[in-house]
Amino acid sequence: MITLDRDEDGIWIAECPSIPGCVSQGSTRDEAAANIKDAIVACLEVRAEQGIPLTVESRMIEVPISA
Repeated sequence: MITLDRDEDGIWIAECPSIPGCVSQGSTRDEAAANIKDAIVACLEVRAEQGIPLTVESRMIEVPISA
């Protein structure tokens, strides 16, 4: 899973929450999504080389919001 968000300058930021520090960006949503794939590969390689667990546990929860 990745997250995509637009910053104040209009740049799209892509992040992989399961891999701490794994972030990339792009001019468009599609570019950011493509760039995060390369970042994920690089992050996993570094973590494997350093003997760090490849991912951290994550889960999605639903939080009701009352208006």
